Amino acid sequence: MATITFQGKAIHTNGQLPPVGSPAPDFLLVNSKLKNLNLANFAGKKKLLNIVPSLDTPTCAASARKFNEKAGHMKNTAVLVVSADLPFAQCRFCETEDLQNVFALSTFRSNFSEDYGVKLVDSILAGLTARAIVIIDEDNKIVYTELVNELTNEPNYDAALAAL
Repeated sequence: MATITFQGKAIHTNGQLPPVGSPAPDFLLVNSKLKNLNLANFAGKKKLLNIVPSLDTPTCAASARKFNEKAGHMKNTAVLVVSADLPFAQCRFCETEDLQNVFALSTFRSNFSEDYGVKLVDSILAGLTARAIVIIDEDNKIVYTELVNELTNEPNYDAALAAL
């Protein structure tokens, strides 16, 4: 269990992010066409997982836009924006924001938040994900993680981009 804050008040996740150097847990996430995707769908690529509570918040939207711009064009890199939003809402968000360099993926029908230790277990946001960055290399090894300590803050873009 990790402790972060939401508007200054302590909240908790169900676990810890996978440790750097460990194999990435496989996942099942749902795309806008309601197709299940997993690590194998991104084989041979670096994967930046931008894990957010909901794209329907200003901070989550900002991080999706920023990684679309800064990492979306990186060679051999897939930028995955992972949230609890339904795939239809994610698709609408990406179309409205003209985000063409990210894969918006939903935790709908998935144990992703539990497996990656980011499921919020208390507060009014219980069931959503904490804000986190996980970078996975081409061999599916974790090379960088960040659990953002205040849910309303943006991640450390410079550190994440440097890890890619």
